[in-house]
Amino acid sequence: MIAIVGFVVVIGAVLGGFMLAGGQPMALVHVSEFVTLGGAALGMILISTPMSTLKKMISQITSLPKSGPTKKDYIDLLVMMYEIFNIARRDGVIALESHIEKPKESEILSKHKKFINDHFAVAFFCDTVRSITTGAVPGHELDEIMDLDLESHHGEQELPTGILTKVGDSMPGFGIVAAVLGVVITMGHIDGPPEEIGEMVGTALVGTFLGILAAYGFIQPTAMNLEQKNTANLGYYVCLKQGLLGFNRGYVPSFVAEFARRSISPEVRPTFTEVEDACREAKKS
Repeated sequence: MIAIVGFVVVIGAVLGGFMLAGGQPMALVHVSEFVTLGGAALGMILISTPMSTLKKMISQITSLPKSGPTKKDYIDLLVMMYEIFNIARRDGVIALESHIEKPKESEILSKHKKFINDHFAVAFFCDTVRSITTGAVPGHELDEIMDLDLESHHGEQELPTGILTKVGDSMPGFGIVAAVLGVVITMGHIDGPPEEIGEMVGTALVGTFLGILAAYGFIQPTAMNLEQKNTANLGYYVCLKQGLLGFNRGYVPSFVAEFARRSISPEVRPTFTEVEDACREAKKS
């Protein structure tokens, strides 16, 4: 939501300053400039972006008002690991098979909504537990395999932000293109009255203004926001990874939760007591 507020502040500050200086807001509204800039930016995205990445970009942009993982999300994740690894400790690792084969039907996994709705988190967790329980991966190589998985996923999620950054870098150039086209049109009316020529030059300059404003006021900040959100989401998966490493090393479930808790960013890290109380409450229920 704070990003939406930021967009409003940018627009309000620019228009407010323009109007305080005596400008008329409608002087900035020229459909031809919007078509030139918007069409050029859209065309650049379509040329440079495969459909799969384009879908990710749309998904990330539409999730802009949402925040990254919260403290509540992390507590829920730690409780989930505590509960599922308690089953393995009590009934043996074979008891986890029904949970990891059909996670959405698992009584434990399905009740943790943030986790179960994250397709990558579910696949990452279930595939790793399967590797641990079958002994298919030596313990000392498990860490490396999970890092490869996380790096691959994070790199894929970063593609849309990289494209948005390049579009932002290009917008001032597209603004110059729009301005040059406006000057070309103006030169065709050079013998017209001064007020008409002045209006045409103003229209041409609006193209440059819109290109720069779109780049530094909207597109670049959006790319930065998405990049930080992807980093925050990576922290969620790293927490999951640390819990799996703790389980693989044979730690008791309560220490698995603590081991994973220490990897969480201090900004959203729950306290030891908060996690302990949440795990105790889950055990009772």
